[in-house]
Amino acid sequence: MSTTPAPTPAPTPAPTPRYLPPTSWGDRAFMAAVTWLTRHGISLLGSRVLTVRGRRTGAERSVPVNLLEVDGERYLVAPRGNTQWVRNLRAAGEAQLRVGSRVEQVTAVELPVGDRVPVIRVYLKRWGWEVGQFFDGLSARSDDAAIAAVADDFPVFRLSPQG
Repeated sequence: MSTTPAPTPAPTPAPTPRYLPPTSWGDRAFMAAVTWLTRHGISLLGSRVLTVRGRRTGAERSVPVNLLEVDGERYLVAPRGNTQWVRNLRAAGEAQLRVGSRVEQVTAVELPVGDRVPVIRVYLKRWGWEVGQFFDGLSARSDDAAIAAVADDFPVFRLSPQG
């Protein structure tokens, strides 16, 4: 009598990294306005234009970002998740930050998930009014466990000047 081996369960697919693209006309218009103002020297609460080389084409790509300073260190937080600029910055490891004619070359190192909570909290305190919609109910007053539970969804990079 032959026994048929039990079927091997299909592997559980890895979760898709979180990414919230700009979907509305308002999103795109707001980003375009912040980019224009920042390129012309008007930083809105720390805004910068991040320029990073594309990971496939090598072409420069630019996007407005909020530059955050915490305890003398500078960070970029990706409230929309695993965006194109995040993927490009991971691959390149360096970028430019621009306000008007001031351009700074920076090196970027992604923080491990376990180190992101305090940075995300300060980011929410500073820009929650602007980006809170992307954090699914989190705020600067959320407890550490709540922020830690989703920290993997929000890449954070520590920036250092090059040279």
